[in-house]
Amino acid sequence: MQKKALYTLIFLFLGFLSYAQECPSLTFPMDGATNVSVNTTITWEAVDGVPGYLISIGTTPGGTDIVDRQSTGSATSYTPPLGLPDDSQLYVTITLFFFNLPNITCPSETFRTEDVTTTPPCTMLRSPLNGATNVNIASNISWEYAPTATSYVLSYGTIPGGGDLFTGNVGNTLSFNPPIDFPPNTEIFVSISPENENGARGLCVEESFTTGAIAALPSCATLINPLNGATNVPLNPLLQWTPVGGAAGYRVSIGTSPFNNDILDEAVFTVTETAVIAFEPNRTFFVSIIAFNATGNAIGCTQEFFSTILGCASFFDPATGELVASNPQISFPDEVGICENEIPTTVTTTDIADGFRWYQVNADGTETLLSETDEVAISERGDYRYEAFNIIDQNGDTFECATTKPFIVGSSEIANISRVNLSGQANGVRLEVIATGIGDYEYALNDINGPYQDSNIFENVPMGSYSVFVRDKKGCGIAERSVEQDLTLDGFPKFFTPNGDGINDFWQFIPPNMMPNPIALESILIFDRYGTFLAQIDPNTQGWDGTFNGQELPASDYWFKALDNNNQEIRGHFALKR
Repeated sequence: MQKKALYTLIFLFLGFLSYAQECPSLTFPMDGATNVSVNTTITWEAVDGVPGYLISIGTTPGGTDIVDRQSTGSATSYTPPLGLPDDSQLYVTITLFFFNLPNITCPSETFRTEDVTTTPPCTMLRSPLNGATNVNIASNISWEYAPTATSYVLSYGTIPGGGDLFTGNVGNTLSFNPPIDFPPNTEIFVSISPENENGARGLCVEESFTTGAIAALPSCATLINPLNGATNVPLNPLLQWTPVGGAAGYRVSIGTSPFNNDILDEAVFTVTETAVIAFEPNRTFFVSIIAFNATGNAIGCTQEFFSTILGCASFFDPATGELVASNPQISFPDEVGICENEIPTTVTTTDIADGFRWYQVNADGTETLLSETDEVAISERGDYRYEAFNIIDQNGDTFECATTKPFIVGSSEIANISRVNLSGQANGVRLEVIATGIGDYEYALNDINGPYQDSNIFENVPMGSYSVFVRDKKGCGIAERSVEQDLTLDGFPKFFTPNGDGINDFWQFIPPNMMPNPIALESILIFDRYGTFLAQIDPNTQGWDGTFNGQELPASDYWFKALDNNNQEIRGHFALKR
């Protein structure tokens, strides 16, 4: 049994040391682009076998002064939450993230942003929402990004248009933690004015929310299993987190990137654990667990993450520097045939794997296991499924990495060669092989090993004797037939016109393009229809002129007899036309 994955981490480490040529390129903006929107989403190519990416953005190659190694999980796109600075040459650096291995930092690519010449649009509250009630007095204020904004002036107070609680420029951020709690049971009026180098938007709509009574929010929960940052996590873990005093429940979100909850979106639990059906291998998952009670949600809780085992993910072979799949590579056809002359028919795979399974797919969709070796005996037509798998050992877990292929079984049989039609051509003869049977056939001359062709016609074949082979494409056998070429089909003219015009004035054997001459010298005899001997001609002379004893013979059919070099007699007839 092959234990391929025992060396997976070693392969990864050694393979990726020379992996710079596999670094992804930006797909938008392209390297060297200009006039790029400050609100753009940056995208790049996916790289096989890479579980995650980190993105940095700076004003120098490899710089991180704008975005510092932000994880995107397995996502190949990133939208800067605060936008990008305008009229700037920016450098994007993608880092390939691996578990228990050194990360690979790729060369930076660059683009230049547009020159923004207008003030930014207004924004709106994200939390608390406009019109919200019973808001906890310790809540933070957050708002949506205003495109092209580089800072925000925040003002809030207890009267419309007032800033009695706070007024000031909070910088280029989308949230604010008030230095003191809001007053309880009070409507709070909030105004946010985005700014950039061109000035402030101004005259934005004021929003408000109403606080509740003084009450305690729950604290944050944290992961117990898996621990934050854990690697090689099983694919079916029991997700557990710390209990929080005073919490009525927990809102749990899981995603494959920090920016979406594509696995679980704020599912509510009243317990502190949940079973997971199956995570994908070789992926990073981001988890948020927010405790809540009647007062509201816990504030300031951080997102946590963990990474699953490699599983059946690809790894790099240090001997070749190439990506290698843990599951077998198969080359099984879409269709095979059972041979009517050989039932059951044994089908064998040449694929290399630790194990195999063959299934017959029943009419109701269920499957019947037929074999667990590299071959299977099949007795009837229908739908089947072939599976090859490797056994992987990883961190004490043993599992299969399989590749599967559905295929169809049809009937076939060895061909029956009913005849071979021969006809003359300028440079030889034309052979047409007529084969019957229910199979799909291919054809070859003289060599049973081919080459074979789909056409049953062979053009301009030199004169001679041949063996014709017809092979069933589904493996039901090869039919063979010998062809002794009939010389009357070539060399002996069908007619001649002895009228003195210089064209076809003589009847003579025309040897094919082969040596030696297959007709013995002084061996062509000519007769009329009644068997009267008329002439004997030498194959090396001009030929017969259509006379007998100096007299022109009438237009009619005449007969000839000749001997080849094997002393075989050849007979035929031809027409004399006047």
